[in-house]
Amino acid sequence: MSEQKQIFVGWLIDGTGAPVQKKVLVTVEKGIIRSLTSHYTGSLSDSCTDLGFATIVPPFIDCHVHLAMSGGVAEEIRSSQLQAECADLKSVISRHLGYLFSHGVLAVRDGGDRGACVREFRKTYEGPVAVYTPGPAWYRDGRYGRLIGRAVTEKEELAQSFAEIDWDFDHVKLVNSGLNSLTDYGKTTRPQFDRGEIGKLVSLSGRDGKKVMVHANGVEPVREAIEGGCHSIEHGFFMGRDNLERMAAKGVVWVPTAVTMKMYAEVRKLQGDKDGAEIAHRNLMHQLEQISMAVELGVEVGLGSDSGSSGVLHGESLVDEMKLLIKGGLSLAGSIRSATLVGARLLGIENWGTIEVGKRADFLVARGGPGQLPRKFSYLEDIYTSGVPDNRYRKNPFKHTGETAVQPI
Repeated sequence: MSEQKQIFVGWLIDGTGAPVQKKVLVTVEKGIIRSLTSHYTGSLSDSCTDLGFATIVPPFIDCHVHLAMSGGVAEEIRSSQLQAECADLKSVISRHLGYLFSHGVLAVRDGGDRGACVREFRKTYEGPVAVYTPGPAWYRDGRYGRLIGRAVTEKEELAQSFAEIDWDFDHVKLVNSGLNSLTDYGKTTRPQFDRGEIGKLVSLSGRDGKKVMVHANGVEPVREAIEGGCHSIEHGFFMGRDNLERMAAKGVVWVPTAVTMKMYAEVRKLQGDKDGAEIAHRNLMHQLEQISMAVELGVEVGLGSDSGSSGVLHGESLVDEMKLLIKGGLSLAGSIRSATLVGARLLGIENWGTIEVGKRADFLVARGGPGQLPRKFSYLEDIYTSGVPDNRYRKNPFKHTGETAVQPI
């Protein structure tokens, strides 16, 4: 008996950034896509799965999350999570992965946690989301980064400190600036490390094939990270056109996390902080201008939500970030590429990121056509893995639900 099966879909967005394909017949054998026939007008067999009412896209990859932190705004809860032991955070991390999976996220690139609790959690995790973590992030002692990282003192050399630590990590997270100011618009901080220090770290981590992601805002911190050979810039607020041109020339990926400022503006407005809300909104508008420049210059943009930041909820913030990328100038197909193929390349995940012949038949099913996207990604019809519906999605207790503003520890 043949193991071949067919699935008919109304629309297919393959993750490469190519235009939408219509009326596609997908032939799957042993979980692998054997053929894709666009504009199919033939009859469908009784055994063919009819998804003509839906759009399929590759599974999503959130390129920047903080699994050990919830996106709630209650400071006492956020503080308790940041000080909690790894055993107490297991349920928190598990819940966040459930929210992410409910929105079609099947892989995440964590941005680090001080206690390496995500790494510890992963040792026993058998869920549907692939978790990639750097362990603690690295930052200069006395500067921003204490909540998620390990400090390097002024007397220590970054690369040497890194070499002396023996831990299981998937990539390296470096902090090279402070946070965006919500009191002084456009205010930035000096770099924590220069290009020479960063270059040594990149070279050392590269021996094991590990990439370096750098938190950096402002012209100088971003420039030093790029010239040091980093693989991605995280956030990049107020970095300027010259840095975007450098990134385009060197192939550095940019993960804008614009949704953070959208949510900060909303939270501060609710808190009655009119000035803070206005500055956060201006930060967002400037970031959208930079996204537009990135599109113009051909910078590779990855989608990262920075979920776990205050007000930035796991799962649904990926959809919000996708909307902002589109507002900034990416096409729908381009924004989906940012959430699929770009992330797969950053993480080095083979056979992920696109729907194409020869790859495993993994895809998300969203009811309706492209005109209803990305909104419908918040309410997926189904998730297919190896060409069949994934029962883990159907049984997911967080399906079609989301985090609340206040999360228990």
